[in-house]
Amino acid sequence: MKKLIMMLGLIAGLMYSQKVNAQLNVNVNIGAQPLWGPVGYDHVDYYYLPDVDSYYSVPQRQFIYLDGNSWAFGPSLPSRYGNYDLYNGYKVVVNSPKPYLHHNDYKVKYAKFKGKSGQAIISKSKNPKYFVVKGHPGKGFKQAGYSPGNGKGKQKVQDNKMGRGNSKGNGKGKH
Repeated sequence: MKKLIMMLGLIAGLMYSQKVNAQLNVNVNIGAQPLWGPVGYDHVDYYYLPDVDSYYSVPQRQFIYLDGNSWAFGPSLPSRYGNYDLYNGYKVVVNSPKPYLHHNDYKVKYAKFKGKSGQAIISKSKNPKYFVVKGHPGKGFKQAGYSPGNGKGKQKVQDNKMGRGNSKGNGKGKH
C-alpha cells in the first residue's frame, strides 16, 4: 500500500512538473515586431495586409507577395505598392504556418478590413512593453514632445528599411 501511495505521489509530481514547464514556455516576440505593427500582441508570426493582398513574416522580417502566379519573398514590397502606408494600413495578425498557401481563405475572410485605418500601432504606443522594439521612441515621449497625434513615426513604406524595392533583384526568393 505504501508503494502504491508513493508511486501515485511520484506520478502526480511529474504531471505537475510538466504542467508548470508548459505554462512557462510562452513565446513572446514583441522585440521582433516592426514599428508599424498593431499593438496588443505578444507574439506574431505573420501580418496579412489586405490593402495589398500581401503578408509580412515577423520572424523572417520579409514581405510575401504575389509575383505572377507564385509567391515572392523579399525585404520590401514591390514598387507597385510604393504608395502603400504601412503605418496607416490595416494589419491582420495571422499565427498559422505559411498563411499565403491559404490566401483565398484569408482574402475572403479579411476583405472587410481593406481600406480601413486607425489601428493603434507600436511606434505610437506608450506601453513600456513596446520600448524593446528597435526604433521605438520609448521613454523619450516627454523629451521629444511625442504625442500620438503629431505625425512622428509615420512614414510611407518607401521611406524605411522595409520600403519598396523593385520586383526584380530585391532579394526575393520563390517558396
